[in-house]
Amino acid sequence: MKFYAVVLSLVLVALQYRLWLGEDGERSLSRLKQSVKAQTSENQALSQRNDQLKAEVKDLKEGLSALEERARNDLGMIGSNETFYEVADSSAGPAAPLAPAPVAAPKAQHINR
Repeated sequence: MKFYAVVLSLVLVALQYRLWLGEDGERSLSRLKQSVKAQTSENQALSQRNDQLKAEVKDLKEGLSALEERARNDLGMIGSNETFYEVADSSAGPAAPLAPAPVAAPKAQHINR
C-alpha cells in the first residue's frame, strides 16, 4: 500500500510540473494572453488610423478644402489673389540680410572650324 502511495505522489508531482512549468503550461498561457492583449491594442490603434485615412480620402474625392489645405501645407502654394507674408520670430534677434544669389558665369562656347 505504501508503494502505491509513493507512486501516486510521484505521478501527481509530475503532472503538476507539466501543468505549471511545462511547454503547454500556465507560463505559456500567460505569455499568449499578454501577446493577445498587445496585438488587440495595436489593432485598435491601426483601426483608428484607417478610419482617419478613409475620412481623408473621402474629403479629397468630394471636397476641395482638403486638397487646398494639402497644397498650402505640403507644397507651400498660395492662391493667385493672395499675398504671402512671413512673420519672423522677434525673440530670435535681428534677421541677417539675405545675400544676393550667386550669378553663374556664362559657359564658354567652342567653335569648331
